[in-house]
Amino acid sequence: MTAETSQTLDRGLRVLKLLADTDHGLTVTELSNKLGVNRTVVYRLLATLEQHALVRRDLGGRARVGLGVLRLGRQVHPLVREAALPALRALAEDIGATAHLTLVDGTEALAVAVVEPTWTDYHVAYRAGFRHPLDRGAAGRAILAARQPGPADALGYTLTHGELEAGASGAAAPLIGVTGVEGSVGVVMLADSVPERVGPRVVDAAREVADALR
Repeated sequence: MTAETSQTLDRGLRVLKLLADTDHGLTVTELSNKLGVNRTVVYRLLATLEQHALVRRDLGGRARVGLGVLRLGRQVHPLVREAALPALRALAEDIGATAHLTLVDGTEALAVAVVEPTWTDYHVAYRAGFRHPLDRGAAGRAILAARQPGPADALGYTLTHGELEAGASGAAAPLIGVTGVEGSVGVVMLADSVPERVGPRVVDAAREVADALR
């Protein structure tokens, strides 16, 4: 550190870099050890970064990069959406259902890109900017399942029915291997159940989007 630099700012930026390099977040203790500072300093850094939505903490206390990082650059969010659109368009047209890219924003799931099929007589209206709790709907449940993978998540996708809209079913798969970003790709359709081929197709689309965002 030189006389012209800010130690606090430097530490805050280092926190963001450390969080950006992990898919599962870091605890206060882990950050303290990596930064070589005491836990009180880390708590203060996280509190400040949280105020600006640059960091968020999940229910388990692990700190992760917040969507405020995307808002720092006005073009970043559109670029994320643009990168995902080709895979979403192909998914929507193939399945004949509304496709979406959903990211975590605090304790909520936020739809950041939506593509509706062009050839169907009817489909579920789903708009970018739509929010819902992470524990409701396929998009949020797929993200939660990716945080604690187990036997129930062996297929790689999550199915739901009627959790966000009566009569609508959803399928979603998490984005895997995209540093600093938690999200999922999915479809929502007016049906009592999701056809068997939809789950694997959603997994393929999520993989395509993840590759585009790396």
